[in-house]
Amino acid sequence: MYFETHAHYDDKKFDEDRNEILNSLKENNIKYVVNVGADMKSSYDSIKLSQEYDFIYASVGVHPHEARNMKEEDYKILEQWLQYDKVVALGEIGLDYYYDFSPREVQREVFKKQLKICENITKPVIIHSRDANQEVFDMIKESKVRKGVIHAFSGSLEMALEYIKLGFFIGVGGVLTFKNANKLVNVVENIPLEHILIETDSPYLSPVPLRGTRNNSQNLKYIVEKISEIKHIERENVEKITLETAKMFFCIK
Repeated sequence: MYFETHAHYDDKKFDEDRNEILNSLKENNIKYVVNVGADMKSSYDSIKLSQEYDFIYASVGVHPHEARNMKEEDYKILEQWLQYDKVVALGEIGLDYYYDFSPREVQREVFKKQLKICENITKPVIIHSRDANQEVFDMIKESKVRKGVIHAFSGSLEMALEYIKLGFFIGVGGVLTFKNANKLVNVVENIPLEHILIETDSPYLSPVPLRGTRNNSQNLKYIVEKISEIKHIERENVEKITLETAKMFFCIK
């Protein structure tokens, strides 16, 4: 059984066959899915999916790409949504200095304000960090947030260990299977399995051997296989431990 901790099934790439794909997941040992919001609309759509499917849970938040569109009243709406039982996290939020679709000062302001929301709730935060690793770490450390996951982790082993000290978990997806993933392989090899959450980021970042195709949660098996290979742990144990870790992280019984 697998726990998909980060997917975007509200994405338009699933418009033609969304129900078919989602209905097939349970048959393929995907026990839980967290559908992650990237703006106010996709956050709302994530909530709707969680209401339609018993195994889907929602995360709500505004991605740094969309920070420029954030309105003051949106923060209160996010706080309200976080009261819903099937909304299990705030995110994905953070900084993205690779694309800079939103001005950096706006990204910082929106990230800081969303972190502030998470200081006052018991639910974790899902962090997006691209080409801004140290700044994201510093902003989290300066906040009072002490439970979260670094989605699609791309930092060093040293940074991963510092995040773990803060109470954070490391999100590992299809990138682990890429030929140039040496840094991430080193991280996975040297951190406790109990601090790893597996994810696909569907429909993006398909693992080898399906790189370049539309991703979906059935491909978690390739990530588990790679973790098993790197850590010399039986695949079944990787499945079991990552499932239990994710249930604990999102407070799902």
